[in-house]
Amino acid sequence: MQSWLDMLREATAKGRRFARVRVVTLPLTDYSRFGVWCAQFTNGAGEDIRYLTRDKAEAAGLPDHDYWLFDSRKLVRMHFDDNDAFLGGEIIEDAAEIVKHNYWRDAAWHHAVRRDDFAAEQHLGRL
Repeated sequence: MQSWLDMLREATAKGRRFARVRVVTLPLTDYSRFGVWCAQFTNGAGEDIRYLTRDKAEAAGLPDHDYWLFDSRKLVRMHFDDNDAFLGGEIIEDAAEIVKHNYWRDAAWHHAVRRDDFAAEQHLGRL
């Protein structure tokens, strides 16, 4: 993890931005609690991870699939099996799909809360 933190510090010092919204189900699974714990370090290194509960994501009309946007123009949709095992990522090049996912990213950001606020709401503290 230290090499990731070092990379984040170096990249953000050069002006790069790393941000994500994690959509989580309540109550949190052990894995999600671990993610909240890790986020205190990555946020400290320059990444901005925020949290959105699944019910709020659904109410906002956000999709139920996971994806990554790189520089707002490269889209990778993640695929999982019925047991949530990762099957791989699919590169999407369709401009309309990329625009739609940018909109969803921005909407998720609008509704999400900062890691420390989310941890406090969930009574997690600094873990």
